[in-house]
Amino acid sequence: MRVLCDAPGQTCNRLWTYLPSIAMCIAERKKMVIIFYDWTIEVFPHLLHAPFIYYPLWQPWFLRLPKGWGWYKHLTWKVTHNKTWDKIFKFLGFKKGWYTMDDTRYLVQTKKELQQIFRPREEIMNKASAMMTEIRKNADLVVGVHIRHGDYKTFYDGRYYYTLEEFHQMMLRIQAVYHDRRIAFFISSNEAFDVKIFEGCQCYRFGKEPSGDILDLYTLSLCDRMLGPWSTYSRWASFIGEVPLCFIEHKDQQFTDDSFSIVTDFYHFANGKSTEDFWKPI
Repeated sequence: MRVLCDAPGQTCNRLWTYLPSIAMCIAERKKMVIIFYDWTIEVFPHLLHAPFIYYPLWQPWFLRLPKGWGWYKHLTWKVTHNKTWDKIFKFLGFKKGWYTMDDTRYLVQTKKELQQIFRPREEIMNKASAMMTEIRKNADLVVGVHIRHGDYKTFYDGRYYYTLEEFHQMMLRIQAVYHDRRIAFFISSNEAFDVKIFEGCQCYRFGKEPSGDILDLYTLSLCDRMLGPWSTYSRWASFIGEVPLCFIEHKDQQFTDDSFSIVTDFYHFANGKSTEDFWKPI
């Protein structure tokens, strides 16, 4: 049995930490335990109710208290970032999923099962599909654009932060690559703005305000191409939806169709390029 003891946190970080262990359990017909689940677990009914995965601390009533999630996150963070508890976990044979992500043995053979397990609630997929149907009425190719602001203004000294105008110019360059096709852009962002600012580009998003993280994530997974800064978020959408992704290397980046490639595991694109190349110091 595989037991994971990571702290809850950024949703896509957690999804990636679950992935190799779930693939292993499917392939080897084993069971696993996720002690400290992510708060979005209810969004993924096939994950929550998988017959081989157990959540011993799952108490939805507690998370629904006014400060339930805050208390849960605080307590589990303290436990999982404590040297004494680390020794206990190691003695018991528990694993931090973050350190298993280089285990790619079973990802290919279990991909269909993984896509089903990590499928969110139907109302979310229905909204994502409806958005994509609307976009495709006037487009031959849909490019998902992940605009990550907020914490990216300071994360790694702002290295992965790009202004809205810089994104606009990149979108215009992508349109030039596919000049013989009708291009539309689906915008996913944690910042409020009207897509009308991207003049000359046909853009869509779920309102002016940031939409639900999972709704945006799985709408991105239905696009034909994807553009965004280095992130586990767009990386997950590429992997689960098999959508060619291009990470932004710098604001003046030039694009070709070969710039886009599907993420095959946490560390690799299908074209052999490492997803971690963008993390290395300049």
